[in-house]
Amino acid sequence: MTRLEKSAKSLCLAPAVAAFALLAAPSARAQSVDMTFFVTSSGPGKGADLGGLEGADAQCQKLAQAGGAGAKTWHAYLSTQAADGKPAINARDRIGKGPWQNAKGTVIAKDVADLHGAANNLTKQTALSEKGEVINGRGDTPNRHDILTGSQPDGTAFAAGDDKTCKNWTSSTQGAAVVGHADRQGLRDDEPSKSWNSSHLSRGPDGGCSQADLRSTGGDGLLYCFASN
Repeated sequence: MTRLEKSAKSLCLAPAVAAFALLAAPSARAQSVDMTFFVTSSGPGKGADLGGLEGADAQCQKLAQAGGAGAKTWHAYLSTQAADGKPAINARDRIGKGPWQNAKGTVIAKDVADLHGAANNLTKQTALSEKGEVINGRGDTPNRHDILTGSQPDGTAFAAGDDKTCKNWTSSTQGAAVVGHADRQGLRDDEPSKSWNSSHLSRGPDGGCSQADLRSTGGDGLLYCFASN
């Protein structure tokens, strides 16, 4: 076979090889389109100042869009406390009815009651980012398992008074925010340490709500995002 003939044969084979590779590769984007839950791979970068619920929802929507699931309406799993004449908002009331599945197609809960029950399927291996990646947890460097929620274990808001939402997600200095553990692990073998949505308050030298404060206790300003439709 001449060099010219070999070259022609290679050109003919190239499209077929490319087509086979596409067929053989797993459809990560197709899986992401069906995604209805994820943990944000990054926060807005201003600690617990998320720009309120609107800003938090926008962060979820932006990352979902990048992950191929932007056609859905995404809400952050966050509660707010009653303040300035405005009523409290419960995280559990913002996320739709379910079921919810991660970027790999694994169902983490079938409905709101299941999500807040003992039998939900939220673990380090299933609480994946919009990219389908595992979030660093206890024992990893850096630990990023603290997820902002401002919520009680049943997904409801805390009573007005002591700040547990970093001034309803508008402060990156003074205040505190309740976080959950995405990997369901903590320093102790107790329920708060294993809670995905209500483990402990943020704290730190900047006042409790800065990016540095959140990182100091094993967080990074990350959120749980749910498709509400």
